[in-house]
Amino acid sequence: MTSFTAKRSKRLPRRVVIVIFPGVTLLDGTGPAQVFQSAIEAVNEITPPYEIVMASTQGGMVTSDTGISIGTISLREAAAIHIDTLLVAGGDGVFEAVGDDTLITWLKDQAPRTRRFGSTCTGTFLIAATGLLSGRRAATHWKRCEELQKRHPEVTVECDSIFIRDGPIWSSAGVTAGIDMALAMVEEDYSRRLALQIARTLVVYLKRPGGQSQFSSTLAAQTIDGHGTFSALHAWLSENLKGDLRVERLADYAGMSPRSFARIYARTVGVTPAKTVESMRIEAAKRYLEDGDKTVTSIAARCGFGDDERMRRAFLRHTGIAPLQYRRRFGAC
Repeated sequence: MTSFTAKRSKRLPRRVVIVIFPGVTLLDGTGPAQVFQSAIEAVNEITPPYEIVMASTQGGMVTSDTGISIGTISLREAAAIHIDTLLVAGGDGVFEAVGDDTLITWLKDQAPRTRRFGSTCTGTFLIAATGLLSGRRAATHWKRCEELQKRHPEVTVECDSIFIRDGPIWSSAGVTAGIDMALAMVEEDYSRRLALQIARTLVVYLKRPGGQSQFSSTLAAQTIDGHGTFSALHAWLSENLKGDLRVERLADYAGMSPRSFARIYARTVGVTPAKTVESMRIEAAKRYLEDGDKTVTSIAARCGFGDDERMRRAFLRHTGIAPLQYRRRFGAC
């Protein structure tokens, strides 16, 4: 068992309270809880690094969106012992929960007393209802960004980010993004190495840093291409980024003439084939920069840019920063 050392002086568990309500999205609450539980198992100390508590207004069993019920303690019981990390889960039930004056008052009182607090998915609506997000940046599920901004113009809603940290306040995008945020919290408390170990244990494809897009370029293309006209092509592209991906080659794969392919693709997906190829190559290069020690030159070759200067120009267009700057910001410590 790998040994990890916490970045803390007191050998007491950090108490993580996750607030839920009827209609909560199950994974919004249990996803982060599983990350912290996995940290407990990985560290394997006599005194565990975290204590995980699920709480609701009155306590007792709370039914999630799946019909599965979760046992909780009451808000009063949750506040009886100091809370280190306070998270509010999301789900369609949040829009009824914002009318729960007891819950809003409790959050407004307890959140500033914690080391950090925040929300997963639409739980941001509850945090915003307390006024604690006034003048702050926040994330939520991309489907609810516009609504959150309309309800709370005092909040700067960033619709594309997986998760955001603004001072002690954290907020994440939809569902699985709460896992990414919890992994970042474990990394802050312990190390990137532990966070990556947990990600592997949970079979999470990649530990994604905050500030990245909620959508991968492949998923974005698939979402726009609702009928799946080019699904096979997109899958093939993601496996062949190093090769010749000029429009003639893509058209041949799709069984069309280059002219017809370019026209139909742009009409269906909303961007040119070249734009999709470049986005996928950028996404692949980001993964290499984040989690490996390969040189920029070798990454440029692996991802089909040809040379590092072409990759640098593409990065500047897509992210506003050069590859080395991206590695310094998001790469392994």
